[in-house]
Amino acid sequence: MWVPFELEGVPAGLRVEVVADPVAELPASMGEVEGYVLPYRFEPRDTDFLDRMPRLRWVQSLTAGTEHLAGKIPDGVTLCSGRGIHGASTAELALTLILASLRGVPEFVRGQDRQEWHQVRRPALADRRVLIIGYGDIGAAIERRLLPFEVDVVKVARTARDGVHAMGELPALLPDADVVVLVVPLTDETRRLVDATFLATMKDGALLVNVARGGVVDTDALVAELATRRITAALDVTDPEPPPPGHPLWTAPGLLLSPHVGGPTSAFAPRARALVREQLTLFAEGRPLRNVVS
Repeated sequence: MWVPFELEGVPAGLRVEVVADPVAELPASMGEVEGYVLPYRFEPRDTDFLDRMPRLRWVQSLTAGTEHLAGKIPDGVTLCSGRGIHGASTAELALTLILASLRGVPEFVRGQDRQEWHQVRRPALADRRVLIIGYGDIGAAIERRLLPFEVDVVKVARTARDGVHAMGELPALLPDADVVVLVVPLTDETRRLVDATFLATMKDGALLVNVARGGVVDTDALVAELATRRITAALDVTDPEPPPPGHPLWTAPGLLLSPHVGGPTSAFAPRARALVREQLTLFAEGRPLRNVVS
């Protein structure tokens, strides 16, 4: 087994090798490896050699989304996602972006830089309706942190279930949402989900928050809508990412940008180790793995 970090509590009988950077130097053991935990990064070369690992049966990603691995996993090899690792960190950031945007924190920082003191009335999060689009592990973590703020949470997922609306209901739900939070994976169905029509359906003064993937939002359509100053937005992910110098996202009015930092926090390591340890135990015992990607 290849893992990218030191790990305690490895099941007896499993040989585990720490391989933090397989791109730098492929270990001689690659012909024996049955399970490979990818490093936490988006380096395409981390998977270029998988077809040269004849005994490989399982690849574990530490990212919540696995669209970057499409077409890279050999037939017969099980791919598992990092679902459960990033809920705490990403939910914290989502709340941070919501509160900072609503309460005007970016303007406070700029005012401090200029040594200016301007008191203004800003909207509160309390009493707002928050629409979470993509109600999975991270969406549920966001909801748990939102509820103490006295908000009304509306949940949307690919298919309807008890208390959760289907994606097809979005046109009816968007006009009533004060805050729209995107947590969907990037798929053919969600790519540019947030287009000009979606944005036009949002209510005046609404806030769009994207902690999913940049490609979920049509950037040109968002820039055009922000220019009207009818809505605001906070993005942790963008398309392109990062925006090149001079890109309109840097200067769009009412936009707060964070540099894709939803996952990498101090909360990552303990949760990543816990998931990998559990997966190794399941693998060693011949039981079904968690988070299998179809």
